[in-house]
Amino acid sequence: MDQNFLVKDAEGTRYVLKIMNSEESKDATLLGLQTLAMSFLLSRGVPAQTALCTTTGRLMTSEETGCGPGAQTFCVRLMTYLPGDTIAQSPVTTQDLYRVGKLAANIDKALQQLQSPDLHVLQRDGVLWTFPNFCLLEDYLSVMDGDPLQDIVRAVLDQFRSHVQPRINTFQKGIIHGDLSDQNILVTPGGGGHHEVSGVLDFSFLMNGCYVFELAVSIMYLMLENPRPLDVGGAVLAGWESIMPLNEEEKDSLFLLVLARFCQSLVYGRFNARRYPDNKKFILTTAESGSRLLTELWERGKTDVEQRWFKDASVFSEES
Repeated sequence: MDQNFLVKDAEGTRYVLKIMNSEESKDATLLGLQTLAMSFLLSRGVPAQTALCTTTGRLMTSEETGCGPGAQTFCVRLMTYLPGDTIAQSPVTTQDLYRVGKLAANIDKALQQLQSPDLHVLQRDGVLWTFPNFCLLEDYLSVMDGDPLQDIVRAVLDQFRSHVQPRINTFQKGIIHGDLSDQNILVTPGGGGHHEVSGVLDFSFLMNGCYVFELAVSIMYLMLENPRPLDVGGAVLAGWESIMPLNEEEKDSLFLLVLARFCQSLVYGRFNARRYPDNKKFILTTAESGSRLLTELWERGKTDVEQRWFKDASVFSEES
């Protein structure tokens, strides 16, 4: 796991000292590209963290700890501090969610202009959490043995294979943030009970992907702590489509993509909780509400939920 430490200088200015986990620290090229993307987005008005230079002018350093054969190397960066609370901690309105959807699309649209000789490293086909690899989830289903939720996960796998996988080649593609979740978006209170986005965090899932994947991930995570979770999809969708409209294949796949991310979160969460029992509480943050929402969405069905989302989105479009 990454480690983050709050640092204050003599004047009281805050920073975040970020120590990457040992596995991700092995790929300095990818980490450098993530750092570049953050600065690039900040220059285009996105409130992203940026890395500060070391005394030798570098944006990150590699530090070795331990001794003998157990020595490990970690990438260390000093990042700017961004104010605010996560959306998970904040009573956001549907208008706030509309703006988050719009911001998400603007981030991915801006990333179309990112230039670097290292962009090829964003073709991250081996990442387990990507949607093209969703069906690998079946290899981990033993962690669900005895849980009736396993039947829903298997049904989602079957429908994903038949209805989504054959369409992925029709989806619009580009560089995506990859993890615009309720934990990675900071907000501060604004007027009239609304909130303003004050920070976008964690670019560790930056990759070449499909834009509808970004939208599905955001909808899924923003539902988790919302007291009216079914209101989330339409608001985020409307904001997204005000910048980057979906094609028909993407619209017809959105519901199953949201369910697929619920399934990934629940199954991989349980698997990793077994591997890292000391961090079980954090790993299973989404488990209770995620199980409930996956069950509710599945029981309501694709037609009912999609009609709700797209009807709500059309109303937002008329009001905005």
